[in-house]
Formats: sequence, structure tokens, C-alpha cells
Amino acid sequence: KDHRPDLKQVVVGMILDNEGYPLCAEIWPGDTADVSTLLPVAERLKKRFQIGNICIVADLGMVSRETRNKLVEMNWRYLLGAKMRRENEVRDHVLADDKPFLEISGERQKSKDPSPLKVKDVFVEGRRYVVCKNEEEARKDRHDREAIVESLSKALKRGDKSLVGNRGYRRYLKGAKDSFSIDQSRVEEDERYDGKWVLTTNLDLSASEVALKYKQLLMVESIFRATKTLLETRPVYHKCDETIRGHIWCSFLALLLRKELQDSLETARKENEERLQWAEILDDLEMLTESEIEVGDKRYVLRSESKPGAVKAFAACGLRLPPQMRRL
Repeated sequence: KDHRPDLKQVVVGMILDNEGYPLCAEIWPGDTADVSTLLPVAERLKKRFQIGNICIVADLGMVSRETRNKLVEMNWRYLLGAKMRRENEVRDHVLADDKPFLEISGERQKSKDPSPLKVKDVFVEGRRYVVCKNEEEARKDRHDREAIVESLSKALKRGDKSLVGNRGYRRYLKGAKDSFSIDQSRVEEDERYDGKWVLTTNLDLSASEVALKYKQLLMVESIFRATKTLLETRPVYHKCDETIRGHIWCSFLALLLRKELQDSLETARKENEERLQWAEILDDLEMLTESEIEVGDKRYVLRSESKPGAVKAFAACGLRLPPQMRRL
């Protein structure tokens, strides 16, 4: 959805397996709420693919309290993001737990190392929560807050009342008539959330497995970004329902081919070989062309110079590039 009220919108949902392979896609009208699609889609998938047990893994925007209650009633497994600031139980009890964290991965030594992660289990009246913390993100959150508070303090000395309209500033302000000051209690309250996120689940997995499973949602987000930008799913210029579906279905097939090529490239890639970005590979393939020429009564086909991305893509698929010149 592009936040364009002047244009009609569609919502696209996609189903991926654990390895990131696209299995199927569905389309809804643009005014369809995410929370209203989750359970009906899961029910259809369960029947379509004959799934015995199902576990819903979803972020905060996909699940309402009613949806979560329904999951419990249906006896389905779930792993859901919890709203730390809005849910009283999470804010007042789960985050107040003082048990030590278990470190899963420490500080990064190289850029490709997994991000730091600590986890711990917290139970409230039989309900299980998993608190996760990333020290890298905690430092960033602390730095950002300190910068905001410092900037706010300087602006207040100048008597700048326009700060009230700034959401970043307003969260740390308290006012009395026409005067404003920094609310230190809000600053301290905000520190509790630095680098943390909270999950709720009824799975039997360990806390570390729960956190790593939830982080697979990042893979889903990455694939959707590729679909919308790299594969140019949007904008859609069609007007009929059938042609719009066809356009999105072609993007879905392209995504499947991209996954196959990605896995082939990973298999063929040597340890020390530089990894090419997808944009580079597509650009190099786009530049691969053939031209037909005539010299007297003879006809030839000339191939353009091959770039590294095109060469690797062909090799990963077990194909040989045609010669640079061949006679017809």
C-alpha cells in the first residue's frame, strides 16, 4: 500500500517456507486490515497443503488481542510480538523481571557476524513471554535519546514553544500553563525499552530458538522489499482485476526464479569470492545483448561483452554463454 488515497490499492500476501521459497500468493482489496486476513488465510493454507500442525509467527501489526484469543481457543501454536508500551502486563510485570539474560551471540567481531542477542523466559500466570535484548540496538537507542534530550534542553532555554509539535521532543516534555520542562521520569521510563523486544508464545522451544525463529520475519520483509522494488511490482498500470492478478502473479514467478538463482549462486560461490549484489547481477544481465549484422551475403550475430554478474549467473545455472560472434 503506497499511502496514495487518489489511487486504488491492493494488498498482497505471500506464503514462504522455512528456506524462503515462495509457495503461493493471495490478493485482497486495499482497505483490508492485516489482522482480518491472518486467520482465514492460515485456515485455507492448512486445508490446501494438508498441514497437520500450524504455528503463527507474526509481528505486532498483524495481531490484535482478539486474534490472539482466537488462536488460544483454536489450540494453535503461536509466536507473536508483544506491545511493550501498550500492554500493562508486559510493561509492568514482564519488563520488571530482574532475572539475568542468557547470551546467545556476543558483540560482533566482523560485519557479517550475527547481531548480539540475549534472551530470558518470563512467566505471568502461566503465560509465557520471551524478552530479547540487542546490546547494539540498546546503545543506539540510548545515544538517540541523549541527543534528543540535549537538543531539547538547548531549545527550551531559548523559549522555543514550537517544540510541542515535534513528536520526538513531545514525548519527553511536561507542561505547566505556558512553560515547559523535560520530564525526567519519562526519560528514565524510556531506558527500560532500550534494545529490547518481547515475544509471547505457547511453543515448547527454548528461549533462544523462539527468538531466532521470530527473527526469520526479517527474511520475509527482505523478500517483500525485493518484490516491490527490485522486481518492480509497483506501480501497476492495469485496470481490470484479471490483468492486475496476472501482473502480480508474474512478480511471484519472478521471485521464485530469483530464489532458485540465489541458491545456485550460493552453492557455486567460493569462500573468498566476492558476493555480488542483486542489483549488479540484474544490471549485468540487462546489458547482455545480441546484434545481427550482414557482411555481403553472410549474416552474423554479435554478442556484447559479458559482465561478471552475467557470467556468474550463467555458470550457476549450468549454462555456457554463446560465443561473441557466430555465423548464421
